[in-house]
Amino acid sequence: MAKVAKFDREAVIDIATKLYWKKGFHATSMRNLQDAIDMRPGSIYAAFGSKEGLFTETLRNYTDMGIEQLKQCRRENSSPIEALKAFMKAQVIDTQNSAPNGVCMLAKTISELTNENQALIDITKAHLGEIATEFVKLIEEAQVLGEVDNTKSAQELATHIQIQLVGLRTYGKVNNDKAQLNNIIDNIFNHYPF
Repeated sequence: MAKVAKFDREAVIDIATKLYWKKGFHATSMRNLQDAIDMRPGSIYAAFGSKEGLFTETLRNYTDMGIEQLKQCRRENSSPIEALKAFMKAQVIDTQNSAPNGVCMLAKTISELTNENQALIDITKAHLGEIATEFVKLIEEAQVLGEVDNTKSAQELATHIQIQLVGLRTYGKVNNDKAQLNNIIDNIFNHYPF
C-alpha cells in the first residue's frame, strides 16, 4: 500500500515561498526550510525531489498569486488601465510592509542566480513572460474600449509597465514614501503615451 503524504502540500509551498522570497534561493538553507515547513530533509526530497524542486514550485506559486491579484484588480475596476494601475500600486506600495520582501521574487531570482542555475533562470524568465502576457491582455482590452491608442504596441506598453513595476519595487525599498510612490505610479499612466 502506498504511503499517503502527511502534510498539506499547498501550505508547505506557501511557507517556502515566503522564505525563499525573503532570503533568496542561495541564502535559504535546507535547515531553514526544515525549520520553516517542519519537514525533515528526507521528507522534503521525497516530496519535492530537491531544494531546486521545491524552489521551482514556489516560483509557480508566486507567479500564480501575482496573476490572481491582477485578475482581482480587474474584477474590482471597470477599466483595464485602472486595474493595471491598482495592481502596480498593490505591488509597489502594499508589499513594502506586508510581504516577506518588497522586491519582486522573480526579479530577485534573476538577479541572484548564475549560469550554474540556468534551469531555474529559464523557469523564472518564463514566469515573467506569463505576467507580461497578462499585462498585454489588459492593454489590448483597453485598446478595444478606446482607453489606449490602438496604434501602440500592446507588447511594448506591457514591457514598459513591467520594467517600471520591477524598478519601483526596488526603489520602494530605498524610499518608502507611500505618497511619493503613489504619485510616481499615477504619473506613469498619465504621461506615458497610452
